[in-house]
Amino acid sequence: MAVISSAFRSRVRAIIEQPVALLFGRLGLTPNALTVIGLGIAAVATYFASVQAWLIAGLLVAFGAVFDLFDGALARATGRTSRFGAFLDSTLDRAGEAVVYIGLGVGLLTLSTFGTVAAVGAMAAAFLVSYTRAKSESLGFSPGNGMAAVGLAPREVRTTILVVGLLAAGLVPPPHPIYCLIAPCPQPLGPVWLLIGALGLIAILATITTIQRILFVYRQSKSQEDSH
Repeated sequence: MAVISSAFRSRVRAIIEQPVALLFGRLGLTPNALTVIGLGIAAVATYFASVQAWLIAGLLVAFGAVFDLFDGALARATGRTSRFGAFLDSTLDRAGEAVVYIGLGVGLLTLSTFGTVAAVGAMAAAFLVSYTRAKSESLGFSPGNGMAAVGLAPREVRTTILVVGLLAAGLVPPPHPIYCLIAPCPQPLGPVWLLIGALGLIAILATITTIQRILFVYRQSKSQEDSH
């Protein structure tokens, strides 16, 4: 089961990815440059997350995701695909995702121990999703982009959930003081619970995705064994 199907990915590439990627190319940017810029934006987002500037961090994560989306598209559109480019893209994507979660863990540390645990859990689960794809492809399972379409929480879904959580934490106002007179008041966390909830959701969905990919590879392995 996949939230983003291969057919939908193909439509997005045809309608959005290729034209925008070519625009980046006309600006003189290379696919590897987009990859490095994406990591730089993630590093800046990490700082703002660590100082609890959730809104700015969310906007930066969303902005950085644009570069993550179009580096591969630019490589395909300009014929600059290379094994090193694919390696660099995958490696720096993991680095960018990791530093943002680290920043969130630091930012939440003074507010909620559970929030920091949720950030660490989301990072670990996200890395398992990426690892299952990389390992399965290195062993000859699901070549190309086949494994990317397996599971509930590929990178695009995780990023969307994280951005929504950050923006909600930054935009949703804290409870009105009158509310605290009639019910338990969630302050000082307030809207930050929305961010913590998003991190918990990422951890859960990414774990499910890892299990889905393990089962997918298991079925492929059994099918290959039965055919011999």
